[in-house]
Amino acid sequence: MSEKGAGWVMRFGALPGNLRGAAWILIATVLFTIMMTLIKLIGTHLPVSQILFVRQIVMFIVALPVILSDVSGSLITRRPGLHGLRVLFALVAMFCGFNAVVHLPLADATAIAFAKSFFISIFAILILHEVVGIRRWAAIIIGFAGVIVMLDPAGGSIDLYGILAVVGAAAAGMVMVIIRLLSRTDRSITILTWQTVLVGLLICPLAIWQWVWPSWHEALLLVGIGLVSVVAQTCNIQAYKAGEATVLAALDYIRLLWATLIGITIFSEVPSWQTLLGSGIVIAAALYTVHREARRGQRLARSPSGRGYTT
Repeated sequence: MSEKGAGWVMRFGALPGNLRGAAWILIATVLFTIMMTLIKLIGTHLPVSQILFVRQIVMFIVALPVILSDVSGSLITRRPGLHGLRVLFALVAMFCGFNAVVHLPLADATAIAFAKSFFISIFAILILHEVVGIRRWAAIIIGFAGVIVMLDPAGGSIDLYGILAVVGAAAAGMVMVIIRLLSRTDRSITILTWQTVLVGLLICPLAIWQWVWPSWHEALLLVGIGLVSVVAQTCNIQAYKAGEATVLAALDYIRLLWATLIGITIFSEVPSWQTLLGSGIVIAAALYTVHREARRGQRLARSPSGRGYTT
């Protein structure tokens, strides 16, 4: 690294933690939105199963040096059944979420995905037996009301892909709760290895059956989705290492702004009033949920691994 580059790194490292975290999270929001944009662009020509399969291959190749550095630690677990359950829910979350991104306006898919926070709270109550007060319950109910506003059932039939977006958010919420359970006994590298390998293996048969040979341009986009996913997740983790989750959570919702701008400029998607109102309700309720967790010293819904399509 040049002296100038080293100087920039030193100055950045000297910044307050929350400021460094804010910089990392803003980069992550841009990258996650780029990832979703690439999925939406290529999803009109290639099946989602193929996109997901290639993404997992790229992520596995990137993670391979870490896995090989401790093969036994990466594979040995006392809870293989729980890992399998986590992988199944992760596959559902990504498959449904990717389909929603392809077929819904980008802003709608992004906003509905934020409902994951409410599902995390519900599953934590049912599975982890966490105690939730009346204000948290009110935030959950209000948040789901915002989702209903975005789905707009009064306007006619509910869009199938809107339902898929909700199912994806619910599955992602379950993934986070299962990770909470697994983290009590297994190392992070073990959780990473099982997810990276098994999701790819499970989606492989469907991807082969639906396979469409991509052009060189599409092949580059497929690889780009995997690489952007890795870099975005890395930035996300760095953000939460540097800054406070309660501060960074609010900045994470800037993804909706990027999604709206890209939706307008690239896909000619002008958000409806239902999207604007519903997403505002969802974000407000989600931020309150994060705030209440911070007050109670919990970390589940505001975990860095629970943001974006990173399951």
